[in-house]
Amino acid sequence: MQPMKTSETCSRRDIIGAHKKIEALWIVFLFFQILLFISPLQCGAQSKAYRIGPNDVLSLTIYAGGEKQFDEDLTVSDLGTFAAPFIGDIKVQGLTTTEVENKIKAPLAKDFFVDPRVDIHIVGYHSLHYYISGAVQSPGLYEVSAQITLMELIAKAGGVLSDRGNLAYIMRNASPKDVKELEGGKVGNLLSQTKPLKVDLQRLLDMGDMGANVPLEAGDMVYIPLMKSLDVGLSQIYVEGEVEAPGSYDFRPGMTAMNACVLAGGFGTFAAPNRTRIIRKKGDKVEVIRINLNEVRDGEIPDVELQPGDRIHVPETWL
Repeated sequence: MQPMKTSETCSRRDIIGAHKKIEALWIVFLFFQILLFISPLQCGAQSKAYRIGPNDVLSLTIYAGGEKQFDEDLTVSDLGTFAAPFIGDIKVQGLTTTEVENKIKAPLAKDFFVDPRVDIHIVGYHSLHYYISGAVQSPGLYEVSAQITLMELIAKAGGVLSDRGNLAYIMRNASPKDVKELEGGKVGNLLSQTKPLKVDLQRLLDMGDMGANVPLEAGDMVYIPLMKSLDVGLSQIYVEGEVEAPGSYDFRPGMTAMNACVLAGGFGTFAAPNRTRIIRKKGDKVEVIRINLNEVRDGEIPDVELQPGDRIHVPETWL
């Protein structure tokens, strides 16, 4: 009887082992099926997201009547157009490949062929380029095949330096002249002229807040200053007068006049918040913005959003 029990035990073990092997193989099979299913979706999503731009190279093939009627590579001009066969120049900048296919197919079907088929593929990506300078490992021009975010561009540039500043400046539609000015050290002049988008790098990089991860546009120029070489006028605001702790404070995007006064310890005993002034320098000119912070506090009027270099002056009461 004892040998019989041993045989039954081995048989059960073999069955359990076989089941486990089948389960493992099934899991592996499902894993590869998921990968096969996801990959086309990802590729399709990336292709769909790409918008054609100047200097992109498109492969255009036209089929009609069971034959290939046209098959060539065409380059998009600086004006965002290309010469489509049979129908002439058409605007393709800002469109997806599917949208261009439909734009060409409609006139072909109307005037030239019965039920034509149009296939377009991008064979050369040249319109999406971004320039990044300043406190990154590898500053320069980066050409990519899909639109990217600020975080992705920083990663392509090798990441930021340890002594980077707390703001990134994004200049839209930057020209070659702008790039030369930036490389030539004329940063202050350039930033004052272009009105750049400011991104809080403390939120993005130190706190991991992806809400600050700005999507970039083709041609954007990004500047991340070094903390030690940063012009304080580009990174600080100043609060003076009847506040508890007058002085300079780091500028943060979205900061308002009331925020700055709170940051400076609040109003002093003899403060007159109703006569607060914001002194803002614009090139060679000075703008004075008057604001009643008592009314701001009571929700009667909106607060004023600050800009780097603003000086907030809270006067003493006349009483």
